[in-house]
Amino acid sequence: MKKNIVPLIAAIGGFSLIVYAIGSDGGTFAMFWSLSSVIITVIGSFAALLISYPFKYIKTIPSLLKQIFNEPSSQRLEIVEMFSELARKARREGLLSLEDDIAAIEDPFLKKGLQMVVDGMEPKTISEIMELEIDAIDETKSKGESIFRSWGELAPAFGMLGTLIGLIIMLADLQDMDSIGIGMATALITTFYGSLFANLFFIPFANNLKAQKEDELYTREMMVEGILAIQSGVNPRVVEERLSAYLTPEERLQKTERLRQPQVVMENE
Repeated sequence: MKKNIVPLIAAIGGFSLIVYAIGSDGGTFAMFWSLSSVIITVIGSFAALLISYPFKYIKTIPSLLKQIFNEPSSQRLEIVEMFSELARKARREGLLSLEDDIAAIEDPFLKKGLQMVVDGMEPKTISEIMELEIDAIDETKSKGESIFRSWGELAPAFGMLGTLIGLIIMLADLQDMDSIGIGMATALITTFYGSLFANLFFIPFANNLKAQKEDELYTREMMVEGILAIQSGVNPRVVEERLSAYLTPEERLQKTERLRQPQVVMENE
């Protein structure tokens, strides 16, 4: 699977802009650094996250981060071509002839669906089972999105909590009026950290996972359409046209270019 460095570059770019804004307004990075504020905001919100979710979901965070920085594999164009070939073979030699092709398929979802077709199961039964599989994928993928979205909601709340702690400590001693301004700035740092982590990291991570989930579910729906079309003995050309409706404009253009390629070779010959 290809690495996707765009989120990393965007995060570094966003953080750099904040640092630039601080420096351009006459501030220094040291003014915005507070270890205790980081602990309250990040560790405190993570502790609340541990309370909110069973640990079996929390321990998936490293794998979720890895998923964010991996390029989603969109193979819808290849899926169209594969189903087109399978439909032709099934129409020519029968559904049982697909056994060898199914054995070579790596995707468990697609493999299971086609195997049910070969086994002669009813279309309604196949559709119901496949939809249950899709619902299970949706439920599993939604957990990761929910974890980061909850973290994005908790971080600002703990930032405000840190600010309140700082204000209470500052207001407990008003003898030194010169220190009030400094104390106020220090108290607000935790709110700054809460907003920073929530809006630059946690919520964008959740949105990324949501987009990947929706893309995968869309591809799964496409597979179900192809599986049921083969089971029903639909004309291979119709199967191809049905599945092509799931392609993006860019993917349709690639499909057209691939169809033209053999013609170009023949003309050159």
